[in-house]
Amino acid sequence: MEGPKLLDQLSLAIRRRHYSRRTEKAYVYWTRTYIRFHRLRHPRDMGADEIRAFLNHLATRKRVAAATQNQALAAILFLYREVLRIELPWLQGVERARVPVRLPVVLTREEVRAVLAEVTGTPWLVAGLLYGAGLRLQECITLRVKDIDFRYHQIVVRDGKGMKDRVTVFPENMRVPLERHLATVKTLHERDLDAGFGRAPLPDALAHKYLSADRDWGWQFVFPSSERAPEDKTGMAYRWHIAPGTVQAAVHKAVRRARIVKPATCHTFRHCFATHLLESGYDIRTVQELLGHSDVKTTMIYTHVLNRGGKGVRSPLDFAG
Repeated sequence: MEGPKLLDQLSLAIRRRHYSRRTEKAYVYWTRTYIRFHRLRHPRDMGADEIRAFLNHLATRKRVAAATQNQALAAILFLYREVLRIELPWLQGVERARVPVRLPVVLTREEVRAVLAEVTGTPWLVAGLLYGAGLRLQECITLRVKDIDFRYHQIVVRDGKGMKDRVTVFPENMRVPLERHLATVKTLHERDLDAGFGRAPLPDALAHKYLSADRDWGWQFVFPSSERAPEDKTGMAYRWHIAPGTVQAAVHKAVRRARIVKPATCHTFRHCFATHLLESGYDIRTVQELLGHSDVKTTMIYTHVLNRGGKGVRSPLDFAG
């Protein structure tokens, strides 16, 4: 009897380590692409030369960004180490592309208000939390009802970047519109239950431990999709969260309508959150904790944004008289 196929083994290994579904999808994609690039040869029969050839192809022919190349390399290294159990010396010597360090795009408070004024509906709620709580887009759209604590004015971010939980501030100005939104979502959930549905996908370990938790109100997504959809492997119909593209498209249009010339995106709101907190006098360690950065050096990039001119120096032309 044949064992699981290689990509299935890869998925199982990723899930055992509780990586996110986005990581699983990306690693499976890059493994499949790597195999197809080498005309369906099995990775066990390939080595350093094939990996280098693939990475060079991505850089020179596909012209992918350094971060994309590094993601592809991470997927291949995971495949060899965790699935094929091949630990070879040359894996340690594969050089990762350097990601260029650039200052983030940051809007002024007035520009943020102008953009938010051009967004409506659920995208407005999401954008408000991106700016008001410093959330990443994926963190925001995957929030569960139980993760928003109105009483303690906080949001609990589960499995953020690096599989870390953290607590961030809940913007009080979002309380009333979000409570109204959740009332509507609860009505939708109750209708789903009456129709024999009402399930939300749970992390694998919890799904096995608490068999009926996927119907509980607290586990439903704060921003559910308009339609139910089946899960790939089981076929179970779930009410998933909204697609990130829905919010990204709305914000993109809002930036243009607000006549903002800066290349602002959903992630720009997170940069604004950090910069405006520092601008208001909050210490960098507090901002680091709210953002979930492991190293304060990552947070310090926002101090560079605050250095008007060259490191806070006034131009000599401003003294000319």
